[in-house]
Amino acid sequence: MFELFDPRQEYVVREGTLPHWYQPGVTYFVTFRTEDSVPQPLLRSWHLRRDQWLRAHGIDPTDAHWKIRLMATSELDREFHQQFTRAFMEYLDRGYGACPLRNPSVAKIVAGALLHFDGERYHLSDFVVMPNHVHLLVCLIGTTEIEAQCQSWKKYSAGQINRLLGRRGRFWQEESFDHLVRSGEQFEHFQRYIARNPEQARLRNSEYLHRVRPK
Repeated sequence: MFELFDPRQEYVVREGTLPHWYQPGVTYFVTFRTEDSVPQPLLRSWHLRRDQWLRAHGIDPTDAHWKIRLMATSELDREFHQQFTRAFMEYLDRGYGACPLRNPSVAKIVAGALLHFDGERYHLSDFVVMPNHVHLLVCLIGTTEIEAQCQSWKKYSAGQINRLLGRRGRFWQEESFDHLVRSGEQFEHFQRYIARNPEQARLRNSEYLHRVRPK
């Protein structure tokens, strides 16, 4: 059910602040976050340091296929994620911003949006709704595209949450982080990460919503 990325098969890369890779019917680890979860100066600094690191290791960050070059060397790929992906996720866990997802009623809206098309547009695996961000594992079905599906989740949930909280304006940051899962070991790593995330952020049970896909 949870198919993995195969670099030998056709795939598409779409550019944005973050590159988005698409291959039909494969599994992604996805993170999306609230509008105030990461200050823009810090985000710009992170991208600048990332691009400098890539260039220092002979990888052009403007090349749409830079991730393929990075993944070709497992040690380099591991070092990159330790220095950049992990640091970014650890910052999110500090709970910057208003953290509206800490409210159980708000978290349930997000969970409901994720579960709504499970089995129809995608197969949803484990997910966690943290105070200012969401992590999930999902395998697409048919022609479902990850960018469009993330926008659908965010648009619907933002409308519901804004009505609940009596607020207006953008709720989620525009772009999401999506990572193609390329091995069973990596899939299990992301499952463990999702499960441990609340503990790492030192949250109480009422401050997050964790769901494990039934077997």
